[in-house]
Amino acid sequence: MALSVARAFAPGNVSCVFKIVAHDDPTRMHSLGMGFTVADGVSASVRRAASLSISFNGRIIDFPTVAAVVSAMTSECVRVELVSSLPLSSGFGLSGASALATGYALNRLLGLGLDDETLAMRAHVAEVEELTGLGDVGGQYHGGCLVKLWEGHPLAAERLSVDEQEVFYRYISPIKTSEVLRDTEKRERINAAAEAALGALEEVLDEGTATLPLCLGIARQFAIDSALMRDAEVISVVSSVVEEGGAASMIMLGNAVVSNRPFPGATPTRLSRRAAGIVE
Repeated sequence: MALSVARAFAPGNVSCVFKIVAHDDPTRMHSLGMGFTVADGVSASVRRAASLSISFNGRIIDFPTVAAVVSAMTSECVRVELVSSLPLSSGFGLSGASALATGYALNRLLGLGLDDETLAMRAHVAEVEELTGLGDVGGQYHGGCLVKLWEGHPLAAERLSVDEQEVFYRYISPIKTSEVLRDTEKRERINAAAEAALGALEEVLDEGTATLPLCLGIARQFAIDSALMRDAEVISVVSSVVEEGGAASMIMLGNAVVSNRPFPGATPTRLSRRAAGIVE
């Protein structure tokens, strides 16, 4: 009997360091860097419908990245309902999570038989083409704290020895990823800053000494060197946490802060190794 609805989940991804790897082929354009997934994310429910509609937390929205995944997988019309406790455009990779969860659910609903890697690449390509992200899907596909140091397959990554643990974040205001990715000067500055961060991360990977505070320290220096951390409130919050002995950085790309310690106005979540997948 045909399913009436299929559900899937993809975790939010906190991007801490990134270098843009440009390529004309969207299956080969991606990013290098470091980030981690969290327990909170996007739940997608997909049903057959008379016309395509996409809602986020109950509100119908224009969501090109999700629509691109649907059109790449089927000509059938569906209703996609996305639910998340995390805010859009704040650096949690919700475009990637929404696209990936939708792909998993749609594959299940229609019995398309696509494997997980194919579904993840569909979501990644949609992100690249719509300028909403470059590396979040790879993290959400694997789950956990990951580093990507070498160019190649967009989904390839190395796992850092960082345990699951409580983390804290505060969302302040959005940043449009597309505006950063379109700006040549910003891209050059980001990639220059990323070189030093990637070198530090390679040492951490080789020595097996990764901890969340160490990774956030590398991320904070990248945020400073890249000039992405410009919002006065973000700078103030990060500085306050560090002055009190914690570790914190800006979340890429959003005016938001992530820390290993609670701070005023912060919301708790968990660094989690749960990867994207079907919800039974």
